[in-house]
Amino acid sequence: MKYFIQTYGCQMNKSDSERIAGMLKSLGYKKASSECKADLVVLNTCVVRQSAENRVYGKLKNLEKLKVQNPKLKVAVIGCMASLYSEKIKDKADLVSSIEELPKLSQLLKNIEYLNPESDYLHIQPSYGSKFHAYVPIMTGCNNFCSYCVVPYARGKERSRPAKEIIKEVTNLIKKGYKAITLVGQNVNSYGHNLDKEINFAQLLKKVNNIASDFWVWFVTSHPKDMSDELIKAIAEYEKVCPYVHLPVQSGNNVILKAMNRGYTREHYVHLVEKIRKEIPEVALSTDIIVGFPGETKKQFQDTVNLFKKVKFDMAYIAQYSPRPKTAAYKLKDNVSPGEKKKREKILTDILKETALEHNKKLVEKIVEILVETGKRGSTLMGKTKSLKTVKFESEKHLLGQIVKVKITQAMSWGLKGKYVK
Repeated sequence: MKYFIQTYGCQMNKSDSERIAGMLKSLGYKKASSECKADLVVLNTCVVRQSAENRVYGKLKNLEKLKVQNPKLKVAVIGCMASLYSEKIKDKADLVSSIEELPKLSQLLKNIEYLNPESDYLHIQPSYGSKFHAYVPIMTGCNNFCSYCVVPYARGKERSRPAKEIIKEVTNLIKKGYKAITLVGQNVNSYGHNLDKEINFAQLLKKVNNIASDFWVWFVTSHPKDMSDELIKAIAEYEKVCPYVHLPVQSGNNVILKAMNRGYTREHYVHLVEKIRKEIPEVALSTDIIVGFPGETKKQFQDTVNLFKKVKFDMAYIAQYSPRPKTAAYKLKDNVSPGEKKKREKILTDILKETALEHNKKLVEKIVEILVETGKRGSTLMGKTKSLKTVKFESEKHLLGQIVKVKITQAMSWGLKGKYVK
């Protein structure tokens, strides 16, 4: 029996898919190279934007056709979309289940109880998608209830994993030779609030940093209202924590930020960026932006434009607002036209191209370390710097999964080219 998993959405979903794969392997399933060769297709879904939902509905239609060719094929819809729309899609799949109810999948396949229904799905041993870079969840859920965001309704309230479990998972990965760890959660800055033994994210980073061996640590995602001075200092001081911070701002206008229920002002965000860059001069900053939030005027959008020019992000993920059921903003009139949203997205993208290129040019002629993620020897290899910049280079050596040194020879907006040093 073979399985195929299609993952939509964020790094948290990628991490969840590794646990889905781990459970399937424990049940005797093997990974298929494509959905056409699978006995079970799992769609691990996302509901952050309408476009993600549309892709899932399109995939379900394609799988209906595949089921005609292979009547024994089973289809499971897992994750956030399953949590919110189980009634809507229950007739389109053999199983519809939230990620927390993952044990139901084993019951469907083997008619056995894989885990106690009360057990946390994060206890499942993952089957990691990479042999050198792993996503390790430290928490799931969110308590912020930003007015546009459906995550609290899909994943529930924040639940942090005990630090002991996280350290055990990371330690085991490092013993197996992993070179990089990404700690993931909807808001890693608020890690530990629900645990009996008080611990915060900065203290968790210290525990991870103290694990003996050479490896890199990234984390996502941070919330500006919870980004403490202690955490900034930890990123600056702990040698294994990489100088990269993803800090979603969403808007540069205070009225819109308040309507979004973000809990901070433009001034707070700018001051926070100044503190981060002062403590971590080599830091790379990325962000999330929503254009066309209900009621956003051209003047209010200009505040976001000005913020982009002032902060000069290394990378940004710019999304056009789409109404999400159950959220507070869903009740508001979506009164910014699709054409205007597209125009605003392009304006910010053009600014980003300039600022990203400006940052990348500073690395030309410098020798940097990169973790090689793709490519075969004798061909173009690609990897990531500690600041998560993509580098392409040529080498005749087998370097996949290794941390190597590359001299940067050319800078583009979305990446770098270099020459292998050693």
